[in-house]
Formats: sequence, structure tokens, C-alpha cells
Amino acid sequence: MDERATNGRDRNNVAIQLDVDGHPKRTGTLVTATAHIITTVIGSGILSLPWAIAQLGWVAGPVALVSFSAITLFASVLLADFYRSPDPVSGRRNYTYIHVVNANLGGRHSTLSGIAQYVNLIGFTVGYIITSANSMVAIKRSNCFHKYGHSAGCHTKNNPFIITFGIIQIVLSQVRDIHQLSFLSVVTTTMCFCHASIAIGLSIAQVARRPHVKTSLIGVFDSGDKSAMDNLWSAFTALGNLAFAYGFSDVLIEIQDTLRSSKPENKVMKQASFVGICTSTLFYMSCGLMGYAAFGINTPGNILAGFGFFEPFWLVDLANLFVVIHLTGAYQICGQPVFAFVENWMRVKWPNAKLVNEEYAFYIPRYGVFSLTLFRMIWRTIYVILTTLIAMMFPFFNDFVGLIGAIAFWPLTVYFPIKMHIEREKIPKFSFRWLWMQALSILCLITSIAAAVGSIGGIIRSLQAFKLFQSVS
Repeated sequence: MDERATNGRDRNNVAIQLDVDGHPKRTGTLVTATAHIITTVIGSGILSLPWAIAQLGWVAGPVALVSFSAITLFASVLLADFYRSPDPVSGRRNYTYIHVVNANLGGRHSTLSGIAQYVNLIGFTVGYIITSANSMVAIKRSNCFHKYGHSAGCHTKNNPFIITFGIIQIVLSQVRDIHQLSFLSVVTTTMCFCHASIAIGLSIAQVARRPHVKTSLIGVFDSGDKSAMDNLWSAFTALGNLAFAYGFSDVLIEIQDTLRSSKPENKVMKQASFVGICTSTLFYMSCGLMGYAAFGINTPGNILAGFGFFEPFWLVDLANLFVVIHLTGAYQICGQPVFAFVENWMRVKWPNAKLVNEEYAFYIPRYGVFSLTLFRMIWRTIYVILTTLIAMMFPFFNDFVGLIGAIAFWPLTVYFPIKMHIEREKIPKFSFRWLWMQALSILCLITSIAAAVGSIGGIIRSLQAFKLFQSVS
């Protein structure tokens, strides 16, 4: 297919370059795609990994982490081939995950994939708000602990920080689409490397200072502090946290749609997935294992904001600042597909409505021409406000992260890629290849159900002692 760019103009007569399909010219590369993946993967999930390893122990924890990594990479390689159909190199583009499923499976599969994708993306954005607010609070509390001592309460309300992060996202959400966020992804990728490296470094220092913490080969099941059922719920929630840590399949197709066509997009995306997932796993393993070694069975739910680390306070503050900057970008990577879905639907529904289609252009120094529609501004503002309110109502970090991970992992990361691959390759039923792929899918389904049950149980327990909109750290 000829992918040469053509010249066009937007509604404000501003010259733009277009790809052959009429979309703005794609400029993404292996570097920007990898940055998008790392920004999405190494999100708030990395902060809960030491806690998750602590629940599962030295044996099951690393095995589960590597297993989630391998399954995600395998499914991502399969999914990358469906960006174009029917041919993965020269076929018609599918711009979103829903388009991919509709083109290859159609019918109810398309509807189910859409519900799963957008529910999960909304959940991710809520999770990023909770995590960012926790890090903002941690900066304030860290300074308080340094000034008044580690035994001081220094309790702080979370809501003002949740609202602050929401205001920032209202502004950033006015950026038109994911194609214009490449620079933000590079910056946030740098930030995630920084805060992950600090967490690993602080954990190593903690191990050197206090080497005799209690750890276990079998995690919470070696602890007599809680009932067997509570331990089981914690282990299930930990699996959900690990699944959440690899949740980028929701936006894989949208990331692939940013790539220029000078090389086949599926090949570049497979390379980006390999580099991004392997890099993420390296950091995950280092942070998870070192965090568990540092704190043992008392590992906090959030390694940077749970105050296992107090000193040097300025380094803890810096790490949490990096988390906030990182998740500022991650919110946008996950939010933009939701924005685009609603806006595209509105344009089809009301093609002549000025509220939806009329573009207003503004020149911003050092940025260039910035355009918006009234509907885009209103809808995206409402979306950010709603996700902010949900974060204020359910600010339970580990349980919420575990629930979203459980909901997202099986259908989007495993089921649909395997189902589409079997259909396209016409793999015979009950052949060896068909059997092991179906067995993998069923195993992941059981894991997701268990993680969801454990997380819901944790949220119910937390709600029993929680006052609505009165969250305090």
C-alpha cells in the first residue's frame, strides 16, 4: 500500500501533512513506541510489586512475575499482526483495539472487547490519580517526618492532592490526540526509570543497614497474623497487582497507529514490545525482590509512599515527584483512546453540529497553533472530573490496582489475541497448538477471577472503616 503523505488543510485552513488514509501524518518510531509502552507499563504497578512479592513469597512471587511478562510479550507479538487486515503488512489499517476485533471476529466479540477496553482504561486513569495523590501526600509527610521525627503522625488529607492532579489533567487533556504526546512519553519514560532506580537503590541501602528482616518462601501463608482466608485474599490481590503491572494491551493498537510506515508497523511494534517489556521486567524484578528483601513481611503497599523509607528525605521526595510527573503522562496515554472513541462517535452521529466539529485555533508561543472544539473541551473536562471523584471515593491503592489488573488481563491481553490468531491461522481444533493456546487462556482466566475476588474482598473490608471523601494518609 502506498503510504506517501499528502498535503491537506484543517478546518482553520492550517496546512498539514496527511497519510494516504487521510489521517495526520504518522511520525512515530521504535524509540517513541518503546517510550509509550514503558510509560504505560511501568506505571503505578511498580510501586506495589514489593508488596505483591511479599504476599506470594520468594518462590511464587518471581515465578508469577516472569510468567506475566512472558504471557504479555507473547500476546503482544500476536496482537501486533492485527493492526492491518487481512494482510499484516499491506492490509487495511485498524486504528483501535475495537477495530481489530471487529475486523477479525466481529459481532458480539467487538462489543465485548470495547466494553472491556474502555472500562479498563477508565480504571487505569483512576488508579493513576490515586497513586499520584499518594506520592504528593508522601512528599508533604516526608518533610514533616524529617522535621518532627519518624514517630510523628503527620497525617494528611488526600483529597486536595487528588484535586490538584485532576486540574493538571484537565489542562493536558485538551491536547488533540495521542500522536501529539510523543515528547511527553519520552519525558515520563525518563521519570519512571528515575523513580524505579531510586526505589531499588533505597532498598539496597535498607538491606545493607538492616539485613535481618523476616521473609518467607511461601509469603503470607507462612504468617500466623491473619486467618487462612485473609491470607488467600491477599495472595489473590497480589496476582491482580502483578497483572496490572503489565496492562498495556489496551493501548497497543493505538500506540502502533502512531508509527510511520517506512517500515512495516507490525515488525517495529514487535521490537518495541520486546524492548519495552524486557526493560520493564528487569526493573520490576529488581524493585520487587529488593523491596521485599528490605522490609520482609512488613513491606508497605506502596514502596515509595508507604514510608518504609524515611531518609534521605530529599531523595524520597524526589522519587515521589518523579512518580507524579510519570503518571501525569501515563494518564494521558490511557485517557486519549477514551476521548477519541466518544468524539469520533459524536462526529458520526452529528456531522454538521458546530459544537462537535467547529475547530477554534489559537497561536501559542513556542508551541504553534493549538486547536480545540467546544465539545472536546467540555467532554474531556467532565471525564477528568468524574475520574477524580471516583478516586476520592475509592482511594484503596493495592485493592483497586489489583481489581483493574484482574479485569484487564485475561480478555484484552490473552483471550482476544489468541482467539484472533487461531481464527486467522485456521488452527485445527484439538491440535496440539490449539490445545496449549486454549489451556493458556483458561489458566489466565482462572487467575484473573481469583485476583478479582481477592481485590473485591479487600475493597469491601476497607469500605467498612472508610468515610466517604474523608481519605487520610
